Amino acid sequence: MGYKLAAGPSGSIRFPDAGPYDLKYGYSNLPAYLNRLHGEHFNIEEQARVSSSFLLWTHLGAYPIYHEKSQAGLDIVDERGESLYSFRDPRRAYGDFTSIPPLVVQTLLFIENRHMLTDKEPDRNPAIEWDRLAHATFDFGLHKMDRHHSVIGGSTLATQLEKLRHSPAGRTHSPAEKLRQITSATLRSYQDGRQTLGAQRTVIRDYINSIPLSSTPEHGEVTGLADGLAVWYGANFDAVNRLLAASEDASAPQQMQERARAYRQVLSLFLALRKPSIYLAGNPDALAAQTDRYLRALCKAGVISSQLRDASLRERVSLTPPMHVRRAGDFVANKAANAVRAQLLGLLGIEKSYELDRLDLNVQTTIDQRVQQSVTRFFQQLANPENARRAGLDEDRLLSAGDPSQVIYSFTLYERGDGVNLLRAQSDNFNQPLSIVDGTRLQLGSTAKLRTLISYLQIIESLHGLYSALTPSQLAAVSVLPGDRLTEWALQYLSTAQDRTLKTMLEAALNRQYSGNPGEVFFTAGGRHVFANFERPENNRAFTVRDAFEQSVNLVFIRLMRDIEGYYKWRLPGVSPSILSDPQDPARQTYLKRFADQDGSVFLRRFYEKYRGLDTDQALEKLIKGIKPTPVRVAVIFRSTRPQADFFAFSAFMNRHVASSLLSNHKLEKLYADHARGKFNLSDCGYLAHVHPLELWLMAYLQQHPGTSLSQVIAQSAPERQEVYRWLFRAKMRHGQDVRISILLEQDAFHEIWRDWKRLGYPFDSLVPSYATSIGVSGDTPRALAELAGIIANGGIRYPEETIHQLTFAHNTPMETNLAFRAAGGEAVLSPVVAGLAHEAMLGVVRNGTGRRALRAFALPDGKYVPVAGKTGTGDNRFKTFAKGKDVVSERAVNRTAAFVFIIGDRLFGTVMAFVPGESASSYKFTSALAVQILKDLAPTLQPLISDHPGVKRPALSEKSLPVTLNNAGDALIGRVPKRPVSS
Repeated sequence: MGYKLAAGPSGSIRFPDAGPYDLKYGYSNLPAYLNRLHGEHFNIEEQARVSSSFLLWTHLGAYPIYHEKSQAGLDIVDERGESLYSFRDPRRAYGDFTSIPPLVVQTLLFIENRHMLTDKEPDRNPAIEWDRLAHATFDFGLHKMDRHHSVIGGSTLATQLEKLRHSPAGRTHSPAEKLRQITSATLRSYQDGRQTLGAQRTVIRDYINSIPLSSTPEHGEVTGLADGLAVWYGANFDAVNRLLAASEDASAPQQMQERARAYRQVLSLFLALRKPSIYLAGNPDALAAQTDRYLRALCKAGVISSQLRDASLRERVSLTPPMHVRRAGDFVANKAANAVRAQLLGLLGIEKSYELDRLDLNVQTTIDQRVQQSVTRFFQQLANPENARRAGLDEDRLLSAGDPSQVIYSFTLYERGDGVNLLRAQSDNFNQPLSIVDGTRLQLGSTAKLRTLISYLQIIESLHGLYSALTPSQLAAVSVLPGDRLTEWALQYLSTAQDRTLKTMLEAALNRQYSGNPGEVFFTAGGRHVFANFERPENNRAFTVRDAFEQSVNLVFIRLMRDIEGYYKWRLPGVSPSILSDPQDPARQTYLKRFADQDGSVFLRRFYEKYRGLDTDQALEKLIKGIKPTPVRVAVIFRSTRPQADFFAFSAFMNRHVASSLLSNHKLEKLYADHARGKFNLSDCGYLAHVHPLELWLMAYLQQHPGTSLSQVIAQSAPERQEVYRWLFRAKMRHGQDVRISILLEQDAFHEIWRDWKRLGYPFDSLVPSYATSIGVSGDTPRALAELAGIIANGGIRYPEETIHQLTFAHNTPMETNLAFRAAGGEAVLSPVVAGLAHEAMLGVVRNGTGRRALRAFALPDGKYVPVAGKTGTGDNRFKTFAKGKDVVSERAVNRTAAFVFIIGDRLFGTVMAFVPGESASSYKFTSALAVQILKDLAPTLQPLISDHPGVKRPALSEKSLPVTLNNAGDALIGRVPKRPVSS
């Protein structure tokens, strides 16, 4: 019964059934894992081939015969094979038989299998003791006739091990199952030859390492003697072994006491195996009594001395499972490994990391452990103000205010591989499981201008494709839709341009000018908004799009986003400008109904949250407290929300909430009758009560349908939402209708912009329909920005990310399977021309703009520098409350961010970010210069990746990315940075 590893998938492999051992280590579920991985572009490179005898044996339903592992678990290594993460189950174990103290072996054999390890019978079958089996069979027969007759166990250690590992639920359910255990144990004993002493020693070691000893919430399943000692007694495994392996010295009372305590702990765990959930978790006194009985029997049999017996009888060990305390810094040190584990959970369809850690699985990643650890240490050091000062972070506008230890830093680095983006480092100093890199929606400020710039260039590219072949007269005949300034400019440009090539037109588009004046009021996101620039001198200038991108001028990009929205607004299906100019346009009604539905849903969500967790009476009281009570208002509220209530309940409610001097019985009767349900429509009730009518409807609905979910409320309220907004459909409301239709048109236009961003890896399912999206209000993640940089660096091709390079399941077993990630190929999401110009614009940010600190960050031995391209972003996110006009009534900080998305040379790209969450962000004044400085300070750490290093095939520097030379002043580049090619 043999097996060997060979290339490609195997046609002769059978995976074991669902025994505890096979389930825990993942062998039984391997077919499902492999099927899922195949759909994620992992191909089987090698897989085990079993012999015909092996295949026949397993097809008969028997357990596979091979040298099973006593300990396994998840191993994650970096690109060089250095360990990133390792988990073993059991966590502690005997590596070989010789490491087990003889006293432990003798005790186990006395309890379970007294005929093992007999030198006189070196070829004895350890799976069967015939007298014991016969006795057990006889007792079993008597038990069938008399259920009160007890049955002794007929299992040897070898068969018990088969049961614990491979029988369903670790139990013997039938005589056939017992036969299968005996047969498998027999064959396993003889797999190395006729003599079985070695196999018997292996059985003893594996049994000791495999005994199930219940579980605890902190540790999970407790398996094996070693883990049992640590979990149930808090004992040191190595110390116990030293005590029990040492010669017994009755003249040393302290040593004898410690030896007795250790021995009693070991013996009790061997005995607990018979009823682990009762002895360990339910009735420890019964376990203590059983241990006392066996101590006397062991002494009588000569296994232990009378001194050890007496000392052990005096000891009283208590079961006190220690609480597991996580070390501070665990999350920070394991950020990369945890990112890999999170990816594995999704790839394998596993819900819990507890299950993942126990798989017999080796994972090779693309992560560079040296860089990962160096970045992590650097971030941890920055928490010290002195280290922050030495790093230059206390300079003006870097980190001159605030506590450095409260700043969260993150760093993500990828390398361009052969058709994939290789993750090289992912680190942050946030000491929680959450990944700052991709687990949060962060407002990363002006990094959004990079996405906005690309959208702009793509629109110009589209217009070039539509109109570049037309003659000037044909161009003049093209009608321009209202507000579509980009089409208007494109037609004008093409009418006069001598050079109509795409790149020339895109260059001209980058040289279009916009004002930096912050004085304009913009109607966007359903309201009037004003915006500010970062630098005052920017307020009185006009900027080209290129210069505004380099200097990160906000108002230019607000106006650019307005033009982008204007381009998309009238290109929506079924919409034309007549929707605003023609009252009879059928699309008006469609949009108004949609607004009523959408706006009403917003209010219902707000009211539902307002009353969440309250019963109907508490909710009604809360509603009344929010108004100035008058007889009519209170009467309308009660009769609208309690339409079935009788007059006495109405009278009691009115008297509780309205001054009694205002009420008489006659007036109460009139109020009760005049405001019955149905006397007024829902809108009129809301008007009379000074309460939003949908709030009244919700209160009544929840009274009749308690416990209704929000989704059910929304679904059931559709007619009421339309009824409440009937006023909006009146002809005299033309202006109000136009405003609301414009709001929805803007939402639809931003949905089209979102579709463009989504193709470039934008991580969220919507954009805020606001011009402020161009300066970061819609949020982003550092990982998604890094992916965008990769698209630009790859000439417009979106390649898949590779973090896990190779997976090896069940190494050195007949189920071994090696898989490797094979990318399906990239997707062209940007034209090479647009990608090239975006790259040049990012180079300009570092050469002339807000990223200048990174200009000479990466030096080469010959004195030249690797070009760095990037885009900075600062997020000073605050919640402000305004009075009428522009005065700020209150203000609180939400968070502050500084980000830099970068491309180094033509191979490396990523993001670096600094982040302070919560109201404490008000104490900090840093800008994106902090993020750029961090990248500069990390340059020595990244130097091994800049140059080739062993084990990694790196593409040679091509002409387009040759290092550029700086002049002596370091203020300008000599010559121009070579252009990117126009074909990928």
